[in-house]
Amino acid sequence: MIECTRRIEWDAMHRIPGHESRCRAFHGHRYVAEFTFVAPELDELGMVVDFGLLKDRIGGWVDEKWDHTAILMRGDPDPAVPLLVRSNARLGRPVYWMDGPPTAENMVAELAHISKSLLADTGISLKRIRLWETPNGSATWNED
Repeated sequence: MIECTRRIEWDAMHRIPGHESRCRAFHGHRYVAEFTFVAPELDELGMVVDFGLLKDRIGGWVDEKWDHTAILMRGDPDPAVPLLVRSNARLGRPVYWMDGPPTAENMVAELAHISKSLLADTGISLKRIRLWETPNGSATWNED
């Protein structure tokens, strides 16, 4: 098998409701995701996947949905959430709502689900996503 990896970066804010420490406050990160794809052999151009296709499809989705916005849990009880939603809407950046807390673990699982959907018509096999929330902390999703 041959693997190749595409890196996509973005900035976003989130908070973890119920967290016992600072992460319960609104705060931001420079997220980095490494998407690894696998193929039993290279295509006729000598590639596992065209990096430009990944940038357009996955990177385009990230730019539209997650970059420079708030990624929040649906039903977040913080009283500042309605103000944040209105503020983001005025800026043309809607809040991205997740069904669970927007932890690195839940976000990488969401990215896997979305990425597989975005690439469903290509035959490309997604093997792994590693999402860096900070330079020292990451979560990994594996196809296995």
